[in-house]
Amino acid sequence: MLDLVQSYTGCPPSSLQFLYLPRETLLLYPFADSVAVFNARTLAFLRALAFWEVFPSTRHISQSVQCLTVENSMKLVVASLGHRVVAWSLSGAQNDYWRVHSSLQLSEDQDVSALNCASGLLAVGTRSTLSVYTLILENDLPTWSLKWSSAVPTLSRVRFSPSLMYISTISLHDNVVRIYLTTTGRQTQAVPHPRPVTDLIWRNSPTSSRDDPILYTITSDATLRIFMPVLDAPQYLQLHTALDAFSALPLSMASTLSHSSVFWLDREVMCAALKLLLADTQQGEEDARRRRVREIAEEGWDLFLRVLSDGSLVVQAVANIDRRPPTLLKQFTLLQSAPGILPGPTSHLYVVPNPTKGSLTLLTSPPLTSYELAILPFFDADPGSLTHVASGSVHTHVDAPGGEDPRAEIVRYVRTPNGEGVGAIRADGCGEVWTFDWAKTGRLVRTGKWTAEDAGHVDNFVVIDAGRFFATYSSATGLLTLHSTPIATLPVPSLSLLFVLSAPHSVPVRTLVGVTSAHTVLLISATLFPTPSLALLSEQELPLSSPPKMILPVDPMAWVGQLGSGTRGTSLEHDVLLSVSDDGELAFWVPGDDSGERTKAVDGHSANVLNGAGTSGWACTGKVRTGRKGVRIAGCSSAKKSVLVSQIPEGEELTIWDSKESEFSLGLEYRQTLSASDPINDLDWTATPDKQSILAIGFAHRIELLCQQRATYFDETPAWGVCWRVDMSTMIPHPISDSIWLARGTLLVGAGHFMFMYGQKALPAAEETESEGLFEHVARLNGPLDDYHPQMILQCLLWEKVELVKSVIVNLARNLESGRSMHEWENLPIERYLQKDEEVKAQNHGAHRPKYSLLFDVPEVNEEDEQDDPFSPEAVRKLLECLEEKPIPHLTPRERESLSVLIQTALEIEEQRRALDPNGLRYLISMRSFYILNRRASEPNTPSSGNNAANGVTSNLRLERRERLRYRDMIWAFHSESQDLLLSTSVSACGGKMCWPDARALGVFVWMRPGEAMRAHMEVVARNEYMSGDNRDPAACSLFYFALGKVKLVHGLWRQAAWHKEQQVMLKFLNNNFNEPRWRTAAQKNAFALLSKRRFEYAAAFFLLGGSLKDAVSVCIRNLGDWQLAVAIARVVEGDDGPILQDILNNTVIPLAFKEGNRWLASWAFWLLHRRDLSVRILVTPLEDIASILDVNIAEIGDPHYDDPSLALLFSQLKSKTLQTAQGTSEISGRTEFNFVLQIARVFCRMGCHALALNLVRTWSFQRPSTVVRDTRALRRPPSPLSTRFALEPALRRQSSILIDIDMDTAPPTRRASPSRSPTRGTSPVRSSAKEELKDEGDLVARKAGIGSLMKSAKQDVKVPEFDMNAFF
Repeated sequence: MLDLVQSYTGCPPSSLQFLYLPRETLLLYPFADSVAVFNARTLAFLRALAFWEVFPSTRHISQSVQCLTVENSMKLVVASLGHRVVAWSLSGAQNDYWRVHSSLQLSEDQDVSALNCASGLLAVGTRSTLSVYTLILENDLPTWSLKWSSAVPTLSRVRFSPSLMYISTISLHDNVVRIYLTTTGRQTQAVPHPRPVTDLIWRNSPTSSRDDPILYTITSDATLRIFMPVLDAPQYLQLHTALDAFSALPLSMASTLSHSSVFWLDREVMCAALKLLLADTQQGEEDARRRRVREIAEEGWDLFLRVLSDGSLVVQAVANIDRRPPTLLKQFTLLQSAPGILPGPTSHLYVVPNPTKGSLTLLTSPPLTSYELAILPFFDADPGSLTHVASGSVHTHVDAPGGEDPRAEIVRYVRTPNGEGVGAIRADGCGEVWTFDWAKTGRLVRTGKWTAEDAGHVDNFVVIDAGRFFATYSSATGLLTLHSTPIATLPVPSLSLLFVLSAPHSVPVRTLVGVTSAHTVLLISATLFPTPSLALLSEQELPLSSPPKMILPVDPMAWVGQLGSGTRGTSLEHDVLLSVSDDGELAFWVPGDDSGERTKAVDGHSANVLNGAGTSGWACTGKVRTGRKGVRIAGCSSAKKSVLVSQIPEGEELTIWDSKESEFSLGLEYRQTLSASDPINDLDWTATPDKQSILAIGFAHRIELLCQQRATYFDETPAWGVCWRVDMSTMIPHPISDSIWLARGTLLVGAGHFMFMYGQKALPAAEETESEGLFEHVARLNGPLDDYHPQMILQCLLWEKVELVKSVIVNLARNLESGRSMHEWENLPIERYLQKDEEVKAQNHGAHRPKYSLLFDVPEVNEEDEQDDPFSPEAVRKLLECLEEKPIPHLTPRERESLSVLIQTALEIEEQRRALDPNGLRYLISMRSFYILNRRASEPNTPSSGNNAANGVTSNLRLERRERLRYRDMIWAFHSESQDLLLSTSVSACGGKMCWPDARALGVFVWMRPGEAMRAHMEVVARNEYMSGDNRDPAACSLFYFALGKVKLVHGLWRQAAWHKEQQVMLKFLNNNFNEPRWRTAAQKNAFALLSKRRFEYAAAFFLLGGSLKDAVSVCIRNLGDWQLAVAIARVVEGDDGPILQDILNNTVIPLAFKEGNRWLASWAFWLLHRRDLSVRILVTPLEDIASILDVNIAEIGDPHYDDPSLALLFSQLKSKTLQTAQGTSEISGRTEFNFVLQIARVFCRMGCHALALNLVRTWSFQRPSTVVRDTRALRRPPSPLSTRFALEPALRRQSSILIDIDMDTAPPTRRASPSRSPTRGTSPVRSSAKEELKDEGDLVARKAGIGSLMKSAKQDVKVPEFDMNAFF
């Protein structure tokens, strides 16, 4: 999804080193202050070995690692920087753990210039000495001990011979190869050369029994010489042959050759690859190519590769090197390839093993490139034998390739608004600018750079026009410099921030925005062509009451490329600046004029607008009060999502805020507390094509990507979550200095001198459909859902769109039957979501075919044939079987199971449509999902909902077993008219035996209506409690039977409990008459005794036996912690109007609801208390406002919890159901209801149900009950006993009836005339101005007057002698 696609580690400055492992070959070369480790074949970056890990003083010096050597037998890597030497060793079962092996420090004036290590010996060459060290153990630590040291000229290369008897060296100042004895350091021979020697190689011959030294040298004229001893002088090397261009090519071709390069193909690597190829017996009969390869392997030829200027390859062979006398040496040209195989002569070329049989890996440098060499085609001179595999990072200047790598570390990145250009500033004030060529190569191409001599020590800079231009600001000179031809400068005040606004490439003028240290904002016009210039347009302060703590740019990534011409009134308005105050208030700003008309400063045309008279100001588009102090870092996305990092006593707090702040949303979407030991160093936003925001949070050694997460109906999913993690702790020891988003979801990371680019790797076509990019992954986590997603189907069922769900299920069945991929799924038109079920039914009923004849193209068949019904039980069964065999991709196991259950539920709804009302349906769906969740949570290794285990990232939300249904789901059953069916379904879900834990989990005694049905069901629960245990304990059911008044029945149960030790005592005690006060007192005394023994449930039973219901429910609440049990007992004993139940509701349930912010529970409690006006208001009104008018003591108020779309569903049902609810509705202002509907629409969008959000705002009715008579002629009509006694608004006339449940004489007001807010209670500040408050109060007074007239009319209507139901229609 987001992988390392490119590492920018410079070009190898010298020869490459290789470490051969069983499964791969590692490539190493020095870069800056580290050793970079790569996979030799793919050139994938693996690790950086930092020199300063051993010598911290080298952390910020300008020197680089100069020498590097690898010892393969011990897996040692030895490098030098200045006069210091460090050795690392590779260990671990997977060869993946690097550790520091040893170190060596010379005198400060002896900088190391050459290194070589072999079998525990280390040769170190400096400016004046050659030293040999041996590896010893000192105090169990490996240490280098000096063996000898001798004076030599400044060395450039040093090599041990395979026998470790000799050391060969090359000097920087002459053309002589010197040979020394390893034991003493005595020079034995000096071999002069006509040209400078560029490389020397000792030949190792494992097949020869002789130990003669054989040396290859290569000079600058691409001539390779072979030195061997003679028989009479076995320690003296003599020249035996030389390979130059004339020996490889005909004279006519060699004379015209401009230049070439020659390389020895490592004999060990070649022999191993050839033997492996010849041992493969699956190649069939041996052809000419295999015979040639067999001859090369058996004869033991040494092969030499020459690269010519035209890119062609010439392979020469030298035979009989291992034979004596030397006169038997034979050299010849083996093959010559066609031109263009390689780009041209290269400085370094190597062959290393390849894991693929029959091939080798060929590497060239510079530029660093790897090829796969197919052995058989190569030795047949086949042009296709060399295949390009990978190329190293080359990001040099387009006009001046090459050059040194920068010596200073990266400090900060700056990009263009669209991410197609980026620049880096380094610790020394120098920097570079690149163009991100995402379309062709996907790499950075350097387009410019600056040095301290050019622009001084640069403090701020901007990148313009995809990196083609850039401007720098230096506080030392006070100049803003536009680096163009010619250079333009502008004196400006001290700048703390500088950025550029977006504009099309064709516009010659750009607008730069600068923020000074005094918090004034500069608008600067930068003309790029034809004559570059800089001009100050304006310098103004933001209209704030106090200076801001920081001013930051708003990330423009989401709307770049969507802008118009930028002239006044022709382009959409986007925020430009974010200001953060000391007390955490966020303000968003756009350029505007003094009259309040805002304009855009996004391109050259807007510069003319702003240039006018310089009076352009800044207009605030919104504010958010976060209450956060001590903000250290902040950032704002294109979607106006603001992130703050503030310091708190526990460490650091990261919060994400939405700009849409209202009484229903404080704006806080995410909060996380982080340790102060691992602080946040960097924040950067980007946006997906559908304008979703992604936040990159940079720590010292990792980067976490946060994206918005889709809300779910049953889980409290956090609004933001980590979708990916880039962990660099195992790759590089340098801390991350900065990270920045580029175009197309590419992340550029800087650490030390290194730059790493993360993106989506290019995959083969077969794997591309299986892969998922970052943007696709984020869209799956938070984007709009497909029709078939279980959450979409669930919400459609909850909002009574059954016909739509049936259409989706039929489409899903047809899609799966056709075998088409789910990627080809086509969602239903949005118009289908805007239709009501009644409209769809009417259309289907009027069509020729009753069902689906308009939506689906099906052949006309006999209507009486039920098997052809697309939504029949048989069709649903086939669909479920298909889903079981072929699960839908990207759905979690829980979502797949939920989808199957919802499909079954939809079929059940269709079959029981007339018996089950919509609220009963909602309860049924919730109950089914409740049991699915608990079953999934009980399974081992259950994945999380929305599991995202890739890259070690898992969702914070795990599936946990729930103890009960949510109160929301219980309230649906409470307002249902089909409770008998719901009760039978609930009993069936419990396996036919509902005990009290099951009844409490389903809230049965919360939603059942009081009466005989409730008493009968409690008796069922009591009987199941008695039968549940193996011993049949009467104590388990006594509480319920005593509540029912069935003492004799319990007495009979005790007679059968012969095994119980308390049988005789209980039989004797229950044989008394508990209608007498003395026995009631005895029962209560026993209850207190049981309390002391902590037998709480039995104590409550004895309190009931003693006639003390109050004490019984008190034990249930305080000791058992089960207020549902207290409510159940109270409702059974005294009904819904009893004082004990009212006390439970007022003093336990309502405070609990306010503490948890549970509006559903509070609405249910107010309904039972006959305060149905509050039952409606609590769904919409802030909890603080309701608490202020209650007589109940509310000690704590929790989060408002306005993230439930079903709140709007219940509110739409209850607001006009009775006169009390109508009164409560009238006390909710129109603006509040409007904001409430918008909040629910946003929640729908968070859930991925965008179509339902649109349907909500299109179909919501804001009409209220009133007595306004629109037709005055109706007043002159004679009264009719069948006419309406008082007029109702259409919202009420749609109801089948409106209940009169209010006492007009004694009804207390539910809202104060002038509400006042408690200063200590509440967290939702008032958002509106004084004018808006006055307007809302006026709207409220009008609505209260309307409901007052309505109640008066109702009161008069009550006086009618004969009640006529038709009067309410």
